[in-house]
This record gives sequence, C-alpha cells and structure tokens, in this order.
Amino acid sequence: MARALTPIDVYALINAVYKEATGQDGAITAVDTSSFISVGESILNSGTENTLNALALVLGRTFMAVRPYEAKLRIMNTLNSGLYANRVRKISYYSRMASASGAFNTDLYINHAMGYDNGSNPSGTPPTPNSLPTMWEQNQPIPLELNFGGSSVWDDWTTVYKWQLQQAFRSEGDFADFVAGIMTEKGNDIESEKEAFNRATLLNFMGGIYDLNSVTGGAIDLVAAFNADNGGTTYTGTQLRTTYFKEFLEWFVSFTRYLSDSLENRSVKYHWSPTKTINGVSYELLRHTPKSKQKLILHKKFLYDAEAKVLPEIFNDQYLRIENYEGVTFWQDEAIPFGINVTPAIPDTSDPTEQTVGTTVALDYVIGVLYDEDALMVDYQLDDALSTPMEARKAYSNVFWHFRRNAINDFTENAILLYMAS
Repeated sequence: MARALTPIDVYALINAVYKEATGQDGAITAVDTSSFISVGESILNSGTENTLNALALVLGRTFMAVRPYEAKLRIMNTLNSGLYANRVRKISYYSRMASASGAFNTDLYINHAMGYDNGSNPSGTPPTPNSLPTMWEQNQPIPLELNFGGSSVWDDWTTVYKWQLQQAFRSEGDFADFVAGIMTEKGNDIESEKEAFNRATLLNFMGGIYDLNSVTGGAIDLVAAFNADNGGTTYTGTQLRTTYFKEFLEWFVSFTRYLSDSLENRSVKYHWSPTKTINGVSYELLRHTPKSKQKLILHKKFLYDAEAKVLPEIFNDQYLRIENYEGVTFWQDEAIPFGINVTPAIPDTSDPTEQTVGTTVALDYVIGVLYDEDALMVDYQLDDALSTPMEARKAYSNVFWHFRRNAINDFTENAILLYMAS
C-alpha cells in the first residue's frame, strides 16, 4: 500500500516507541510502522533486478544509508597471543616477610659469642637454637602460575556478485559506492559482534567481583557506604538519587578518589589471594595498582548528572586520568540501563586449580567499576578474512571473516564494583 499524503496521526506509535526506548514497558513489543515511514515505494514501478530483488533498475541519484560504527568498551586491555596459542600463562609472586636479625645480639637470638659459628648453637635443656642458622639457609621465591585458557570463535560472511547488480546503477562509480556500502555495513555487524564479546567479558567481571566480595571486599554498596560515612543515616538509594543527590555526588567524588588512592597501596585488599602455606607459614599475594594502570568504567547517565556539579574534580593527573576512563549508556540491556543479571565464572577459592560457576548476580543500579588494567582483558587470537574463488557458473564469490577470542578475568588483580542496593 502506497503511503498516503494525508497527514497521519501517529501519537500512539510515538508513545509506544518512547516507552520502549525509555524502558517503561520492560519488554520489547511489536509496533506497526508501516504507515509512518516513507520508503520510496514509487520507484518499484520500474522493476527490480532479479538477484536480490531489492534494487530498482532505473535510478537517478543513489544515497547509501550507511555509516561506520566502532565497537565500544575499547578501554579493556588487549593481548595478542596469536593462532599458535590457546592459553595465556601469568606468573605472580607471593610476598615474603622480613626475617630476624643476624648482625646483632638481640632479645631473640645470641648471634655473637665465644665458640659460636655460622650455624645453630644449641644451649639449655632441652637444647634450643641461640643463634640464627647458616647464611646458606634457602629462602625460595614463591610463584603463582595462572593459566587463562580456551577460546571463543565465530564467523561472519557476505556474498559479492560480479556484475549481476550493475544494471541497477547508472555508472561504475555508483556501483562502487553500493559495494562499499555493503562492506561498511558488514563491518558494522562485525564491530557490534566485537562489542558484544567485550560486553560479555565485562559483565562476567562485574558479577565475579560481587560473588567474591566475601574474600576481596571489592563489591561496595554506595548506599551503605554513604550512610556509614554520614553518621549512620538511613537514606535509601532512591533518596540519594533524588532528594539528596547533590550531597551524594560530592561524597561520591571524595570516596572514589579515596578508593583510587587505596589501590596504590600494596596490600591484600580488593583482590583474591589464593592460599599458599609452606612449612606452616602462610603467604599472601599482594597487589598495588598505580594511577597509570587504573581503569574506570562509569555509567554515562550518572556521569552526565554529576558532570556540571563536582565530577571534574575526579579527573586530573593527581587522581584519575580521563584517558583511563570510558562511559557506557547501559551495561546489559538498553531497556534496563543500570541493571545487570549474570551468572559469572569465578575461581574456586577452595581449589585454585579450578574455576566454577558463581551465584547469579542481579543488581538494579550499577554505577561503575574501577580496576587494574591487567584484571580485565581480551586475548585476540585470530582475526582473518578469506575469499572464495569466483563461482564460474553463477558469477559470485563469498567473503568469510573468522574470529577467535579469549575473555580473561583475573580476580587476583585489584577491582572494585560500585553499585547502589535497592
């Protein structure tokens, strides 16, 4: 049916699309746009080519409705292990403590006395060592090796016709623009696929931080933290985002700066330290994250609300660098922009040689994540494009893109999830 020239009242359609775009429906529903959009139906009267059955034969000027798209979440650290490896090996080292002094006589040991040598010199009943052991006593480094193995793969492809579509265009230039448009849009598809991969990597990371909170302390409920810092107030998340929003923003800036400074301390906080005990002595995996290695992903809606007020105080060379930041308009679903619902893979804290399935994490209001760049990575193992020969009888060829990736979440590195509990 041709589009009528009489103005059509589309308030119902506008309301329906608006409610979906703003997440008020909570679900995708079908909307009828057939009388709303002009698709230039009159040109079909000239007929179409018979390959795609979508391009008119006679054209004046052709406009290619395509523009390049770039995948988001490029803030993630990337590796390139290549096709010959399907795992990344990462070696860290446990912290070893100081030892008793052997250069002096102390309240603990008599190291210098007539007849004493560089070994243990027992005395008393029963004999006890009165001096420290030989200088040849070994103090070995204690490494931790983690292997991030596996890969995720997918393909994409498109068909390229040699000359069947040329009759739909008036010049070689128009046809070249058409082909360029096809490849640009297919490139957009691929960028969206890469973004989806990055987003899934981030979602697992966020869910994992929350699941491991009991051992890392990395999941911080900003509502509880604000109330605790302000004399035990009992404001809800909704109140802090409305009535007391300015007070909350000012506190948030200060609190985020404090967290950023805290990550520079070499400590056991904000990451998982696998248990390591040797000869009855327990060793811890200490981490620190300099400002230059810190990454911050924040929700843009929260960012924009804060930007005109106090947020510029966060981003400067003394605190967080703006080049280490990226904003997002949603975490998982545009209809529920602040929410996440994910069942993450996490390390088995009782058996560091294994990973396990975590508890499903459903949060309504996630503001952001602050982390060490080595905690969240994507390993690019393969990006390749191959073309088939021309099909001689039907005169077309196919172009295939092949991808292999590995999503890496290293929970032994510092990471902090910032959310507001319901």
